[in-house]
Amino acid sequence: MEKEKNINVQIDRHHLTVPEGTSILEAARTIGIEIPTLCHIDLKGTCIKNTPASCRICVVEIEGRRNLAPACSTKCTEGMVIHTSTLRVMNARKIVTELILSDHPNECLTCPKSGDCELQKLALRFNIREMPFNGGEWSLRKREATASIVRNMDKCIFCRRCESVCNDVQTVGALGAIRRGFNTTIAPAFDRMMVESECTYCGQCVAVCPVGALTERDHTNRLLEDLSNPDKVVIAQTAPAVRAALGEEFGLPAGTLVTGKMVYALRELGFDYVFDTDFAADLTIMEEGAEILDRLTRFLDGDKSVRLPILTSCCPAWVNFFEHQFPDMLDIPSTARSPQQMFGSIAKTYWAEKMGIPREKLVVVSIMPCLAKKYECSRDEFKVDGNPDVDYSLSTRELGRLIKRMNLGSGEMPESEFDMPLGASTGAGVIFGTTGGVMEAALRSVYEIYTGKTLEKVEFEAVRGLDGVRRASIDLNGFELKVGIAHGLGNARHLLEDIREGRNEYHVIEIMACPGGCIGGGGQPHHHGNSEVLYARAAALYEEDRKKPLRKSHENPFVKTLYEEYLGKPLSEKAHHLLHTHYFNKSID
Repeated sequence: MEKEKNINVQIDRHHLTVPEGTSILEAARTIGIEIPTLCHIDLKGTCIKNTPASCRICVVEIEGRRNLAPACSTKCTEGMVIHTSTLRVMNARKIVTELILSDHPNECLTCPKSGDCELQKLALRFNIREMPFNGGEWSLRKREATASIVRNMDKCIFCRRCESVCNDVQTVGALGAIRRGFNTTIAPAFDRMMVESECTYCGQCVAVCPVGALTERDHTNRLLEDLSNPDKVVIAQTAPAVRAALGEEFGLPAGTLVTGKMVYALRELGFDYVFDTDFAADLTIMEEGAEILDRLTRFLDGDKSVRLPILTSCCPAWVNFFEHQFPDMLDIPSTARSPQQMFGSIAKTYWAEKMGIPREKLVVVSIMPCLAKKYECSRDEFKVDGNPDVDYSLSTRELGRLIKRMNLGSGEMPESEFDMPLGASTGAGVIFGTTGGVMEAALRSVYEIYTGKTLEKVEFEAVRGLDGVRRASIDLNGFELKVGIAHGLGNARHLLEDIREGRNEYHVIEIMACPGGCIGGGGQPHHHGNSEVLYARAAALYEEDRKKPLRKSHENPFVKTLYEEYLGKPLSEKAHHLLHTHYFNKSID
């Protein structure tokens, strides 16, 4: 193996040695020099990297060169002497920022990104107090609000981050640059609206947008209206990944579990009941696990019509992806609804009937790490006579803003417990929030139900981690069950293309759209390129799993009661009606 070559450089007054191929930006950061950036983003460990050097905010001065050079894309060379803060550099950065601002709306007071806008922070850093340039024609660009994402191209600064994550990482291809000059915009092909495109609403474009060009559809004002309405019973369900990230909105270290504090805050906000989506995750395993066992049993009995692998169906962005991109394979995924939608269905039938609450009076609000969940709520197949099973969804960021708005996040917050019965869950439900978690939860139950043996060690380490694609084999009474796990839609595409071409080695595959799974969802607090944040969030969920008295979904006593009193058994006619769905061909010519 060839030894890595190191080179010597000088940055300002610092002499250092870096590996060959290191950019000036990377080298500067190793010694604590923070060169400002705008278009650049590098989410190490998640394959998201955007270095177009288009904004020129990160320019530096290199001795021996006449022109300033972008630090993000210029590689260090032997003996290079770099100056990061000369008057020439500082003036250039300020002028570039002023030019960008000249083509940007002055709507900071009402912009959803106000206070978290990278352009706003640069204007403050460079002490820009007046606008020397005018003439931007941003009024020609489109504005659009989908069920999940608001797109305001007046505010786009053409950093191309969204295009990079959509095309290079997620391989969705919903965004790209069209036209030229002041009329340039980032949009779907043929300047379509996003609702007419292949967009999956995963929200990763929102997560990387430095300004207010792409933001989530905000439902906090709608929630406050519902909470103030005496004729409504408003209940919350909270996804597992939210509790591992919400604390970051209040300055707590990544991975700090705030489950009890979150429940207390939701009660103080005015929710009548606070439930846990983990309950529905356990329910999902009962249905999805039964599907896995049904297909495997028929496959082993020689039924040639059985379609394998079976693919998980918990992630709505992933569902959107295969409906758009692989419509010829709609019979492969599990028909089980996501935990969010299973919860809504059960809440507005079984629970509402027990409580004597009319469906039209009940408002189900989900707190999710995912922006695609907002779209999922609006799908027609999840409505009864126009009334949605889940009325709407808030992201983790929205909940954080709402808690601050209600002055609940200051000081030491008490803890509270979820309401029963829809707040009861096992450790298997908790780990749904990280890549590999759905698979591990399914394996815990599938193994015991199939073999009839007690699983003493419930941790399946082989399916954990942040590698883009992972493989594992599980011994089921002599049968080798082969499973695959992928996170990120680019990785999912590779797996699906292999299946389409007949190169399948798996029986069961779990796919999550976002890097790291739900912990890296498009509605989570921004982790700004630090993959350690994702590891910390995942570790928090595994920690909560370890502390649970029950760690297998089929052991959840309230799920057992639900089947005994209402559903009958997994895959029953009633369970199919309430807990399963079907898929649609959404391919675009």
